[in-house]
Amino acid sequence: MTDLLSIAPRDKAEILAQALPYIRKFHGKTMVIKYGGNAMTDPALQADFAEDVVLLKLVGMNPVVVHGGGPQIETALNRLGKKGEFIQGMRVTDAETMEVVEWVLAGEVQQDIVGLINQAGGKAVGLTGRDGGMIRAQKLKMVDNKNPAIEHDVGQVGDIVSIDPSVVKALQDDAFIPVISPIGFGENNESYNINADVVASKLAEVLKAEKLMLLTNTPGVLDKAGNLLTDLTARRIDELFADGTISGGMLPKIAGALDAAKAGVNAVHIIDGRVPHAMLLEILTEQAYGTMIRSH
Repeated sequence: MTDLLSIAPRDKAEILAQALPYIRKFHGKTMVIKYGGNAMTDPALQADFAEDVVLLKLVGMNPVVVHGGGPQIETALNRLGKKGEFIQGMRVTDAETMEVVEWVLAGEVQQDIVGLINQAGGKAVGLTGRDGGMIRAQKLKMVDNKNPAIEHDVGQVGDIVSIDPSVVKALQDDAFIPVISPIGFGENNESYNINADVVASKLAEVLKAEKLMLLTNTPGVLDKAGNLLTDLTARRIDELFADGTISGGMLPKIAGALDAAKAGVNAVHIIDGRVPHAMLLEILTEQAYGTMIRSH
């Protein structure tokens, strides 16, 4: 990597000028960012992420952060002597696990992110789906992938019924950066753990976001030979589902991304959160840094 300090001032100005068309194009637009994986656990990448979010806000975009917390939940459950169990990429969530999920996501992880963004000069506000009645949910009915007659009980895992984005809009309009934990509430005030990729995708739809960015621990969607697929259409995604190229934790990610693209989110990007300033590279340069999903 070139030493950034050795770049001549004139070159720096040139680099900044290159970003202008993108800043102009996306000014005033909403960017929904799913934050998870390594970007979330490596201190240097955490700082880069926070700086990116603040920069996007300062140049006139509206970043909205939805975060995961799988590794942090796993650590907390292990401390309590509980073993995490997954069915088809979803965490099985009994009442005790749900309590842990709530305090880890809404207490620890969310507040860490809020702190990082504030430290970088932004004004972040933490929310869960309960705040402002944002995410109404119901119990997820999980049908078996192989046998549709079988339904798995994954406990307090939620399926989104509806999202009311008014609290997010109110914060955005007031120069705040919303940081959202993927927890919804049901008819009887019960809590639901919802897949963060699904929340980010649905939120991007209702906010009519310009872009949805999913930060992951891979360069993007890879084919069976391990090559990056930079541009995917709905039809190609169906083929990749069918032949098993897309599986495991990528399933909810891609399914949600595709729904968002079909619902009018202009571009959905799956990008490598392990790359420093991955978001700026994706938004402010011509270069594709991950997989872009289009509806057709």
